[in-house]
Amino acid sequence: MAEKKIHEDQKYIDGLLKNNSFVIQSIYDKFVPKVVNYIKQNSGSSDEAQDVVQDTLITIYSQASQKGLQLTCPFDAYFFLLCKRKWLNVLKKSSNKEVTINEEVLSKGDEAQELAFETSVFGEKQALFAEMFNQLGTACKDLLKATFKIKSMEEVAKSLGVTYAYARKKKSLCIGKLTALVQGSPKFNQLKL
Repeated sequence: MAEKKIHEDQKYIDGLLKNNSFVIQSIYDKFVPKVVNYIKQNSGSSDEAQDVVQDTLITIYSQASQKGLQLTCPFDAYFFLLCKRKWLNVLKKSSNKEVTINEEVLSKGDEAQELAFETSVFGEKQALFAEMFNQLGTACKDLLKATFKIKSMEEVAKSLGVTYAYARKKKSLCIGKLTALVQGSPKFNQLKL
């Protein structure tokens, strides 16, 4: 099977990663109006559309910086599908009834749809992690945040005013608790693919 070719629109992903204001403005000028229009036609407001756009750009940035996202389809299709998925999730959460919106027919092998699905799942996993992380006690949160920022456990222990052995043991316990919270969440089984 041939390796997938990186699309020329990868420039938008690279621009987001570099916080290039010209590229970001270009995304807003070229792609956001279509999303705003879609959301307004499907029970939403301009403000809600802007929230969806912001959330989608953050998810794309996170996946690109953490997982090295490589765009193999036009950015327009990828971005629109992601925004559309996020909007459908908002509608489902705010309503007890099933949401059905007529969609353009896309082939199963459509790369934009595949990439949008992967990024959507990535964003949902991040949200679940953040939600469960916030359920940890203050001591665990402080310790884990310090280990995210500082790579050396000796420095982490010193910054928190605890011994190295205590910091290592506590980190292990906190990660165990966080893992149990994530795996115990009903959302966890929905995200397992």
